Amino acid sequence: MTNAVPLSFGSALAALEAAGEATRLRLLALLVEAELTVTEIVSILGQSQPRVSRHLKLLVEAGLVERHREGAWAFFSCMARTPTASCGRDLVRRLDPDDPVLVADRARLGEVRTARNQNAERYFATQASQWDRLRSLHIAEERVETAILEAVGPGPFRALLDLGTGTGRMLELLAPLADRAIGIDQNHAMLNIARTRIERSRLRNIHLRQGDIYAPPVERDGYDLVILHQVLHYLDDPSRALREAARALRPGGRLVVVDFAPHDHESLRDHHAHRRLGFSRQEIDGFMADAGLASEQHRDLTPNDGEADTLTVSIWIGHDRRTLSDAPLAFPHQEVA
Repeated sequence: MTNAVPLSFGSALAALEAAGEATRLRLLALLVEAELTVTEIVSILGQSQPRVSRHLKLLVEAGLVERHREGAWAFFSCMARTPTASCGRDLVRRLDPDDPVLVADRARLGEVRTARNQNAERYFATQASQWDRLRSLHIAEERVETAILEAVGPGPFRALLDLGTGTGRMLELLAPLADRAIGIDQNHAMLNIARTRIERSRLRNIHLRQGDIYAPPVERDGYDLVILHQVLHYLDDPSRALREAARALRPGGRLVVVDFAPHDHESLRDHHAHRRLGFSRQEIDGFMADAGLASEQHRDLTPNDGEADTLTVSIWIGHDRRTLSDAPLAFPHQEVA
């Protein structure tokens, strides 16, 4: 803990008192590993819900554990970036991982994760035809993701925000470039899919939150990079969403928008809830200006030969004007084939 921020005497004492009980220390060890609900914790520990809730309350009050609500559910984790939470994680790292109690708890945690994965997979299976249909309508995901990586550059970024994270693919792609990453989505089922994807990728720097894209539950001026990937065409007010995204940017931060260029696939309105049939460069540039951002770059990823019926995907880069010395984010001069 040589680089840790010092704790006050009172905070340290409260943290040690909270952790200094068998069940609460087990909880701390579990919540360092995974973000869990009360129901999941009850199944792991085999204790009553009131007892578990009481222990969690003490850990939250001491600052060792973070709680956030997602609809009717509440999730708990030990991932907060505070000195007290760091103290808790350091304490867990000092525990013997082969201790029989911890080994048994991790085994039951594995069972909970398996059940969660199966539930997410069943949901995804019911949507499989829709996802396949949507993917077939635009150019290959590999080309889009390559272009996104080229756009954002190698990083590193202190903080990344993915608004409308969906299945969490952008977090999986970009979180390795960031110290921390936040994914926001309104749909609880999609967040479950994202949570499963992220756990499989073993990325530990990602937080998922349920929230409204028009009022995202994140701090302002806190993110180097914000991304809106295939989100705007679902929204009643895309300009408002961009304004909210811009408020989350640090001075000099960058906003990446990925969406369809204008098209005439009217069936997407009827069958896939699209409100907008793509966006022109001028339209997104206008949204960026309204949000106080400078439009730095625009790129169209057009269909290759043999993809005549697929949609063009566009990428826009907006730059927070408050740091004029930041170099603009540039695309390579040539399209990736």
